[in-house]
Amino acid sequence: MNPHPDPASFREAAARFPTGVTVVASIDRDGTPVGMTANTFTTVSTKPPTVLVSVMRGRTWQAIMDSKRYAVNVLHAEDLALCAHFSGRPRAEGSQSLVEREEFPVLLQAIAQFACDVVRSIDVADHTLFIGEVRWCRQRDGSPLAFYSSRFYNGLGAAIMPAETIAYPADGWAI
Repeated sequence: MNPHPDPASFREAAARFPTGVTVVASIDRDGTPVGMTANTFTTVSTKPPTVLVSVMRGRTWQAIMDSKRYAVNVLHAEDLALCAHFSGRPRAEGSQSLVEREEFPVLLQAIAQFACDVVRSIDVADHTLFIGEVRWCRQRDGSPLAFYSSRFYNGLGAAIMPAETIAYPADGWAI
């Protein structure tokens, strides 16, 4: 008996967790910005600001391994073409792409950018988890590109409760 679910079943179950869509980018050995679409991105800590991305071995993975840094660009709801481009379906020449800002490759239209130095990497199966300490971040208003049940969505649904009404352990709640 296989101790794991079949890959299709696992993928279907994991697809029920909604995520944002990002482009994880780095600079390769030749100084060229490279990037890939990723929806495995999460904050880890605020003290110091730390985030995690999961990257499959490939060009972007190699650039992060070599440079020990990466940028996470959170895509705007209107950036489906950028998502496709960095997923391996290139766009037409001359369309907006990665530019270097303060030594990190970013997408100017991203609604958030996180510039990170790798503080730890952990190999898991065919991916590496890169934990990065955030050196700088920027944000602007806009709806995120969302991914749920293997489909893309324009932004988020209606808010049902303000985040500030949720109590956290630091507020005296016991876990």
